[in-house]
Amino acid sequence: MMDVDSRVKSLIEALDQLAEDTSVPRNIRRGANDAKDRLTRMKDALDIRLASAIFILEELANDPNIPMHGRTSVLQLLAGLENTRRDIETSPQVKK
Repeated sequence: MMDVDSRVKSLIEALDQLAEDTSVPRNIRRGANDAKDRLTRMKDALDIRLASAIFILEELANDPNIPMHGRTSVLQLLAGLENTRRDIETSPQVKK
């Protein structure tokens, strides 16, 4: 199992890939960049950063104009973010 920092780093890389995918609409790419910015904002606690990114991606997942492969990517990212958030909430030794 990956530690939290490496999981967040891999999620950021996946957000970068989505943000650079020219086959998805511009607002989806912009949202991926916004979610990445929230995750990399180190002045905020990790649980706040995760919740902010989840909120942004949930809005993107409900966009009717997103292509199927883009929605799949967004849903995979959401699952990864939610699993990470759940893990830090249930694990007392993880630094928030």
